[in-house]
Parts: sequence; C-alpha cells; structure tokens
Amino acid sequence: MKKYRSEKSGQAILETYDRVLASWQCGTKERDVETEYGTTHVIECGAEEAPALALFHGVGDDSALMWIYNAPELGKHFHLYAIDTMGGPGKSVPNENYNKEFDDVRWIDGVLDALGIGKAFFAGVSMGGYLVQMYTLTRPERVMKTISISGTVPVGGKKNSMSAMMKIFLPEALFPTDRNVTKLLRKLSGENYVVFTENKAIMAHYKSLLKGFNNMAMGYHKLHAFTPEEVNRIRDKVTYLVGTDDPFEKIGGREVLEQNHMNAVFYEKAGHGLNHERAEEINRKMISVFQGV
Repeated sequence: MKKYRSEKSGQAILETYDRVLASWQCGTKERDVETEYGTTHVIECGAEEAPALALFHGVGDDSALMWIYNAPELGKHFHLYAIDTMGGPGKSVPNENYNKEFDDVRWIDGVLDALGIGKAFFAGVSMGGYLVQMYTLTRPERVMKTISISGTVPVGGKKNSMSAMMKIFLPEALFPTDRNVTKLLRKLSGENYVVFTENKAIMAHYKSLLKGFNNMAMGYHKLHAFTPEEVNRIRDKVTYLVGTDDPFEKIGGREVLEQNHMNAVFYEKAGHGLNHERAEEINRKMISVFQGV
C-alpha cells in the first residue's frame, strides 16, 4: 500500500521533514535499520553513554515533528532513538511483509535488535502511546519504564471509535488550506497552540502531511484491547500524561484512566500536542519519571 498520494506529495513531505529536523536544537544522526518488515528510519541523538530512550510518534505524523521541542533537553539525560513508524509518513520504508500479518511487537523487537538495545525506557504520543503500552505488556523484560502521552489505556469501547476521530479531524483535514490547517491545530490544542501556528517549519510540514499522506497505509497496525488482567500487568510501569483540553480525553480518556486506577497526570488547558504545548513541563516530568525522582 502506498504511503503517499503521489510522488510529488511524498517528496514534499520528505523535504519539509528535513527542514523540521534541521531546526532541532541538538545534534542528530539519521540511521536506517533493516527489519523483517522493511527499513526503519531512526533519528538518534543525546548523551552517548546515557540509558536508551525509544520514542514513538502518532498516526499521520513522524519523529521529526513529534520530538522537536523535547529532544534537546531529553538528550542531556538519555540516548534518544526516535523511530519512524512502519507505514507512517516518515522515512521508514515497508517491504512486502508489511501486510495483514504485520506485528508491532515483532517489528519493535527487530528495531531494538538492529540498534543493539537490550533494554530501554519507552515513550510514545497518541498511537505511539499505544505502541509503547503494548510493548510493555508483551516484552516487560526489555522495558524499564514507559510514558504514554496524549493517550489512555487501550481497553476498547465505543468512546474510542473511528467516528469520534472523524468528528475531531473533519472537515479541516480534507481541505488542508493554510486557514484550515491553523483551525485544525487550534481544535487539537489547548491555549498554547502558537507553538505550532507560529513555527513556519512545523506549519509547512503539517500541511504537507495532511495533503500527501495516505492514512490507509497505517491500516496494518492492529489494535489490541487490553483485558483487566493485562491492565494490571502494566499499571506499575506506565505513566500517562494528558491534557485536559485534548479532544480525545474529552471522549472518555480520563474516565478510562481513572476507572482503571492508572498513574496519570493531567495538565490544565493543554491539548493533544501536550509535549509541544507544555514542552518544558513535560520534559521535566519525563526525566523525573524515568530517573525515579
């Protein structure tokens, strides 16, 4: 399945990806590692001898965009591996094995093995938050601690439905004019939406993503609804960071976290782009959680 709607739109996404990455205020190295599902692209940076921190972005975005405001500070304490999701709009390239048999856990296994990482800290945003929870559940021996940002514990249910997502993203995502891109980012964000709208590199890249990425390319990622017993198994390892103005939180995320007694921290007047909108606070919290402070 093609990731991009056209060759031209794919080129625009990759060009704006590079511009966003160039604005990271830290030194980066880009790597491509081979797995059974294709080539996985990794942005690597941070302290060389520090513990590994594997980072996963959400649907419809990529590592360059997701960690722009976090990598410089987190990299002082950890060696970062920001991983472009297979099937996402970033620089990972699926092969013929990326099909109905695709397995997220086996893919992450392959990435870690190729990078020489035995055990790491994990963090993810939105869909990336699901991935790190799933990996924590199935590979606890490889996970030290996990942070899920702008997400909830995946127990399933109607409140997490595709129809709810469509109400959030439509109609702006269908017609990504400059005005609609700004409007959508304001819908997704809290009061500090200007971290997106006043950053020209981010705006250009986000517009190219909305125009050129084929979201169906992520369709081979299968979501698993956790059982109560599985929720119990991850409770002590996972911390959830959530904005109260996140439209996804408003359709049941907080309720699910509280009903399941998960370790969650809520940030007032922050939205789905929590780690961008409140970068300094989120960076401090991530460092504190992972260092056990």
